[in-house]
Amino acid sequence: MSRTCELTGVKPMVGHKVSHSNIKTKRRFLPNLVNVTLRSDALGQAYSVRIAAAALRTVDKRGGLDAFLMKAKDDELSSRMIKVKREVEKKQAEAAA
Repeated sequence: MSRTCELTGVKPMVGHKVSHSNIKTKRRFLPNLVNVTLRSDALGQAYSVRIAAAALRTVDKRGGLDAFLMKAKDDELSSRMIKVKREVEKKQAEAAA
């Protein structure tokens, strides 16, 4: 399982650990990933996803998983979440028509 957020695409970053004597050694900054279950209102289905804690706050701010997916770019989403986004778009198009 990769250390990547399924909604925002956040991955580990590389940087330096700097000692008191200013010696720099490589280190990795890992994202704060949490396993959560998000519910899609349009589909009436729950999805278990591994996302960053910051992404979870953004989902709450935008008003749920459906609203987040509608604003999200496809290149940031995982392949599974792209499929969910397409299903939500179809369901909303049916409801509008």
